[in-house]
Amino acid sequence: MPLYECVFIARNDITQQQVEDITNGVASLIESEEGSIQKREYWGLRTLAYRVKKNRKGHYVLLGVDAKSTTIKEVERQLNLNEDVLRFMTLRIDAIDEAPSPILSRKGDDKDRSSSNRGPKSSGRYDSGRKHSEEDGADDNGFANSHSEEEEA
Repeated sequence: MPLYECVFIARNDITQQQVEDITNGVASLIESEEGSIQKREYWGLRTLAYRVKKNRKGHYVLLGVDAKSTTIKEVERQLNLNEDVLRFMTLRIDAIDEAPSPILSRKGDDKDRSSSNRGPKSSGRYDSGRKHSEEDGADDNGFANSHSEEEEA
């Protein structure tokens, strides 16, 4: 049977459990038609690039499916009828990749990033980083001394 990847976006105001119920409904429909789900990923609540049906965020789900084309057409029809599904897209592919998708692997990279990895912070907003000393003729605030040694004597 042909292989497909199906990604759908559910509304942000439904719970993660309701998203799982939608996914389970799609899976049961596919399995009833002698197909199988080979990959299932929940990508989480993500910000949309633009508003879709007045929503700025959505729950993303990826399914790797091995099924007949008639089954995929029925799945798409069911997703289109579901009011909680904002968008969906199904693509025919050559092979289903067993490794986590780039979306999930990038989530782990975001956790590794921290301010400690970005280098030292500057000491202040207006500080140029130049070390000031009395020998340079500057006081602690970085201003040149207005008096000279002759005036002190």
